[in-house]
Amino acid sequence: MRTLYALLLTLFLTGLTAPAHAADNGSWSVYPVSSEIAARPYFYLSADPGATIEDRVVVANKTGGPLTFRLYAADAYNTPRDGGFAVRTAQERQRGFGAWARPAKSRVTVPAHGRVTVPFTLRVPEGAEPGDHAGALVALDERIEKGDGSLALGVRRAVAARVYLRVGGPTVPAIAVENVHVVHHQPLLPGLGDSTATVSYTLHNTGNVTLDPRVELRAKGLFGRTLLARDLTRVPSELLPGQRVRLTEPWRGAPRLDWGKVELTASAEHTRASASASFLAVPWAVAVALLLVAVAAGAVLAVRARRGRGRRSVPVRPSRPARPTPSRPRSSPSARP
Repeated sequence: MRTLYALLLTLFLTGLTAPAHAADNGSWSVYPVSSEIAARPYFYLSADPGATIEDRVVVANKTGGPLTFRLYAADAYNTPRDGGFAVRTAQERQRGFGAWARPAKSRVTVPAHGRVTVPFTLRVPEGAEPGDHAGALVALDERIEKGDGSLALGVRRAVAARVYLRVGGPTVPAIAVENVHVVHHQPLLPGLGDSTATVSYTLHNTGNVTLDPRVELRAKGLFGRTLLARDLTRVPSELLPGQRVRLTEPWRGAPRLDWGKVELTASAEHTRASASASFLAVPWAVAVALLLVAVAAGAVLAVRARRGRGRRSVPVRPSRPARPTPSRPRSSPSARP
C-alpha cells in the first residue's frame, strides 16, 4: 500500500540562546549579523518607499554533519487561534517583506559546527504602504522525517529570524473589537454543577502599526449589577497590521438566572475601542418549565380557535319593510251661504 504522508512544518522564531538571542531549534540557528555596537535580537529596519537596504543574516549549524537549507524571505501574520507570530511558507504568495527581500543565495550548505553569512537585499516599492511590515528570513531543511504506518506524519523543520520593517509615512494606530458572543453552560438541574460561560470576540488591527493590546472584560446583570471585572491575559503581545485574531475567555461562576450584557474594551497606544453583547442566563429546569407552559398555552389557544371555526352561525332573514297605509283625502267643509 502506498504510504500517505501529512507534512508538518515546525518553525522556530524565537529563542534565548546565544549568539544575538538567535532563533534556535537545537540543531541550527538563524540571527542577524551583530552590529559594531551590540548584537541584535531581531532585524529592526526602516526605509522610505523606493529605498534599498543591504543587510546580512547568519545561519549556524550545531550538528556534527553538514546541513543544507533553503533560504527565503517571508511575510509574517498572526495565527487566528491564539495570535501567535507565524510566517508564510515558501509556496504561499508574499505581499510585503517576503516579496521585497531577496537573499543572495536561495540554498546554502553549512558545515558541521560552522556558520555561513548570507547578504540579502531589501527593495521597498515606490507605492509601499506606510507603517509596519513584519516578516522573517527562513532557513528551511527540506528533508522530510518520515514515520511508519499507512498514514504517517512527515515533519519539515525551519528556523526563522524575525524582521520588523517600518516604511516611512503617516502611522495610524487603530484597533477594533468585533463579533462578541456569550455562550452559557448551565447544569441540567440547579445545584448539581457549576454555571460557566464562554465569552468569544475578535481583535482586529485596523491601523498600519503593530499593537500591544490590553483587553478589559466587564459584565453587568439586571439593574446594572457588576458581575465580572477582569483584565484579560490571553491576548497576543504583537497584533500585526490588518490581522484578526479570534479569542475566547472562560467565565467561571457565571450567573444562573440573569439578563445583562458583557463589554470588552481593547486599548493600545493612542487607540481604544469597545464592543458589547447581551446575554440571558436561564437554568435548564426553568427553561423546560417555560417551554412546557408555552406549549400548553399554544395548545389551548389552538383548540379554542378550532371550536370557534366549527360553530356555524344561523342566518337571519331581514324583515320586509311595512307598506305605508294610503291616507284618505279629507274633504274640506262646504262654505255656507
